[in-house]
Amino acid sequence: QVQLVESGGGLVQAGESLRLSCSFSGGTFSNYAMGWFRQAPGKEREFVAHIRWNPSSTYYADSVKGRFIISRDNAKNTVYLQMNSLKPEDTAVYYCARHRFQFSGGTYALENSYNYWGQGTQVTVSS
Repeated sequence: QVQLVESGGGLVQAGESLRLSCSFSGGTFSNYAMGWFRQAPGKEREFVAHIRWNPSSTYYADSVKGRFIISRDNAKNTVYLQMNSLKPEDTAVYYCARHRFQFSGGTYALENSYNYWGQGTQVTVSS
């Protein structure tokens, strides 16, 4: 019943930007931390970014730190991922997920710490 739906992916050239959106419905959005993961063809799914509920502290993978920004609009039950200075290696399917807990501690980068996932949105960056 819980659904997370990603949108905003597409085809862009290196150096350009995209903003991904994740709309949440069918369950509780408030009080839960949220995260973004990505998976490229032939590779394992990897952590990208995480945002807590309150305080809204953020955490990023080293590969995207300084380029990507995660945010949330609680009134709209939506999480965003602003992706700047995109590189070809950013090409992947991007997934939004809800963390099991509010505080997350040191589990923000672990897949099994998230219990609800969207179907993903494709991001392709050409050189």
